Amino acid sequence: MTLDRTDPEGSIARATKAYSNWGRFGDDDVLGTLNFLDEAKRREGAALIRRGVSFSLSQRFDMNGPQKGWRKRTNPVHTMLDTGTDAALGNQGFPHGIGGADDVIAMPLQCSTQWDGLGHIFDHGKAWNGRPAEKVVTSDGDLVTGIEHMAPHVAGRGVLLDVGRVVGEDGELPDGFAITEEHLTATARAQDVTVGRGDLVLVRTGQLARARREGWGDYAGGPAPGLSFTTAGWLHGSEIAAIATDTWGFEVRPNEFEHAFQPLHQVAIPHIGLLIGEMWDLDALADDCATDGRYEFWLTAAPLPITGAVGSPVNPIAVK
Repeated sequence: MTLDRTDPEGSIARATKAYSNWGRFGDDDVLGTLNFLDEAKRREGAALIRRGVSFSLSQRFDMNGPQKGWRKRTNPVHTMLDTGTDAALGNQGFPHGIGGADDVIAMPLQCSTQWDGLGHIFDHGKAWNGRPAEKVVTSDGDLVTGIEHMAPHVAGRGVLLDVGRVVGEDGELPDGFAITEEHLTATARAQDVTVGRGDLVLVRTGQLARARREGWGDYAGGPAPGLSFTTAGWLHGSEIAAIATDTWGFEVRPNEFEHAFQPLHQVAIPHIGLLIGEMWDLDALADDCATDGRYEFWLTAAPLPITGAVGSPVNPIAVK
């Protein structure tokens, strides 16, 4: 795909026409590309468990996260409802000395490691599968493609494409680096791994490692390495089930057009029906893959079945 940096509107229109999956899985579909992840693919993924070593791919959920309030996103607020102090003072009213602790958390659903649901992004008022956005997501939530529908399905063969290690310097790509299809295929080739139908693909840029070393800075919404708009054809043609990165916005920032905001999202979510993950912690997994030379694994990453949500926190687990 050629990219005219002065014409985001036309480029998006051409991409949506070329790469739309509307109607492909039926008029009532609520899963998008997760339809590619079938039982055979899950068996293939499960067979990759050999050592039994596991990795959490989630950042922590606490007040020390990356959010700064942009788009009303804040870091999680964790509050105790009952504590050990209450128990020790006998304030809980339980018999025979038993005590306990309870807590509550308040947070935007997309403030840390998360999935973007199909109701998260629209194109000219259209949601996934061509539905009118105003009839899909209302003040009552996503009435059609709420992320709860995806909760049983996100488990299968995971593939790590460590572009930061293969293409970057010292394992990291600089902010503003656009990852092209050529970078993705070269990384897969260097790692001796295939990517295809039904896979859960993880793209490591190294930006999270840099943020941990240097401070959050503008990690949440600022410049970042990420996928080029020109990868829309690869995302569609490869028939992957989902993709996640270690960055806030998945695609390269600043975006590749002179005046644009997340144009690849505008194609990938409402038209391709692609499940997109952001702010995943891929560093420990990447170190292990570099050590044993195996970049495929069992991955389970179910969203919380929050009725009507357009995104969800997730604690992905990779098992090798």
